[in-house]
Amino acid sequence: MTRPRFSAVGVLGAGALLTLAGCFGPPAPAPTTSSASAAATVSPSPTATAPTSPAVTPSPTATVPPSSAPPSSAPAGPTAEPTFTGFPEQTAPLTIYYVAIGDNGVSGPMIGCGDSIVATTTAPVRFTDQVGPSIGTLLVNRSRDVGLSGLVNVLYQSNLMYVSGELEGSTINIYLSGQFMLGGVCDIPRAKAQLEYTAMAASGATSAQVFIDGRPIDEVLSLK
Repeated sequence: MTRPRFSAVGVLGAGALLTLAGCFGPPAPAPTTSSASAAATVSPSPTATAPTSPAVTPSPTATVPPSSAPPSSAPAGPTAEPTFTGFPEQTAPLTIYYVAIGDNGVSGPMIGCGDSIVATTTAPVRFTDQVGPSIGTLLVNRSRDVGLSGLVNVLYQSNLMYVSGELEGSTINIYLSGQFMLGGVCDIPRAKAQLEYTAMAASGATSAQVFIDGRPIDEVLSLK
C-alpha cells in the first residue's frame, strides 16, 4: 500500500494551523481569502508566497473611502457669514428737532434755559441710511425761524457738515466738521439738543454723542 506523500509546504501549513488553533480555539471553517493570506504570512517556509489568484485581491468596492461618500451624507462645512450690503432703500419723512424758546417742557423734553426741544417732520425723502440725511437736512437749514411754528433753529449760522455716524449699542455717535456760530450761552444747550435728538430719532438710539473734527461737542462748545 502506497503511503500518501506530503510536501514540506503542506506539513508546515498544517503545523501553522494547529498552532493557530491552540491560540484562538478550534479551527475555523474553510479559510477565506484573507485567512489564506494570514497563513502564508506565518508560514516559516522561505518560499511560501501569497496566492496571486484574482480572488485574493481585495475588491475595489469592498471599502468606500470617506471622501467618496455621497454629498448628502457628508458633514456640512462651516456656513459663510452673510456679507452686509447696506440698508435697503426706503422713502419716509425725516424727523428734525428745533427749539421752542421759553416753553418750559410743554411741547417736548425740556432743555437748558427753560426751553423745549420739539420734533418736526419733513416731506417724504428717499434714503438708505436715515442718519446722514436727517443731520444733513438740519445743518443746511439757513433760516432761524421754522415757518410759522414759532420754533427756532439756533444752528442756522453755523458752518457744519455731516461726516459720518456710527451706532454702538444704544448710542449713536455723530461726526461733524466745521464751526459753530451761536448767539449766546443759552444757544449751547439748544444746539447740542438739536443735533442729539435728531440723531437719536434717525437711528433709534437712546443716547447720542456728537464730535466736531474729532473733539466732543461739550469740549468745543465750552469755548463759546
